[in-house]
Amino acid sequence: MPKTTLRRMALAAVTGIGLMPVQGLYAASVDVQVIYLRQQVVPAPVLSNLDPVPEDLGIAGANLALAEVAATGKFLGETYALTVIDVPPDGDFAAATREALAGAGLVLVDATAAELLAVADTPEAADKLLFNVASGDEALRSADCRANLLHTIPEDGARTDALMQVLAAKRWSKLALITGPKAADLVYADHLRRSAAKFGLTLVGEKAWSFDTDLRRAATVELPPFTQDLPDHDVLLVADETDDFGRYVENNTWLPRPVAGSEGMEPLGWTHVMEQWGAVQLQNRFEETAGRDMQSRDYAAWAAIRAIGEAVIRTGSADPATLRSYMLSDTFKLDGFKGRGLSFRHWNGQMRQPIAVANARALVTLAPVEGFLHQRNETDTLGLDEPESQCHAFTE
Repeated sequence: MPKTTLRRMALAAVTGIGLMPVQGLYAASVDVQVIYLRQQVVPAPVLSNLDPVPEDLGIAGANLALAEVAATGKFLGETYALTVIDVPPDGDFAAATREALAGAGLVLVDATAAELLAVADTPEAADKLLFNVASGDEALRSADCRANLLHTIPEDGARTDALMQVLAAKRWSKLALITGPKAADLVYADHLRRSAAKFGLTLVGEKAWSFDTDLRRAATVELPPFTQDLPDHDVLLVADETDDFGRYVENNTWLPRPVAGSEGMEPLGWTHVMEQWGAVQLQNRFEETAGRDMQSRDYAAWAAIRAIGEAVIRTGSADPATLRSYMLSDTFKLDGFKGRGLSFRHWNGQMRQPIAVANARALVTLAPVEGFLHQRNETDTLGLDEPESQCHAFTE
């Protein structure tokens, strides 16, 4: 029997797709080399150390996905390898970037927006395909987009849009906001304001977080008077993206109101409390290998490698340009255990994906929420839509 026919039969067996012609089903083997490039950072001091950042954050998701695609690929003549380049906080990230780009054409980058742009703009990256698995910075999907950079982590504005869709659906229309002092808090607060306006909600009052006391002992005493002068509201939003003070706000406010944003009801790329669409099975597999719950950055890395695997199967190639073209096409769909197929926006490289709005113990719902319509894809109601994005790299 010809090897091409054997490959087609193997594809049908592992994907459930019949023996119809599929581009790239040929006899040659495919070697897929992937790099995970991470710039470590020193965590900022916070009031509580109850939730330390896992040392393998992101990497654990990539490892799980690699095992999954490799299990499928062995039936199709595909081999996969993942190399982690972990740069310490005081390490030479530029040198690590050159090493990564020399080692493979497919690179997952776990770094800040500025570092992502530095990697994407390196001459050696011109013919590579990079995946942003860490930064939700809007500019990377707009004026600072790069044609060789796709995004599997949700943009910040998509998360706040998801939250506001849920609040609008519940008719919780009057919002108050507490904003932390750190740069990430200020950016997130700005997205909360813009998303509230986008979906017709009213921000009735704001306060800047200014405590320098130990709230582990004083939250019950300090927080009620701090929130007392806020106008009456339906929901109290918290912008605390560094996980510093938000945990002390809930149940310590003057008015008995739900808390949302960085605490309470959170919009997340992934949460372990999702139970539908096979999400439990994904979480169980992750927990077996990593020994902890999957987080949003783990999911972003998992999605990037699963997207690579899906594109390799369909094209029979590991060439970055070939894979990019397929991923940005209308044909590409990835089962992401979120109730609908995931795809990439062809105008800025952002992966379309539902956003989980959840509390610590249960999923509230997935956004986009029913009733928020879009002429092309309802997921495009979350984050920058094509007319709003200033990204031109994907059309030039």
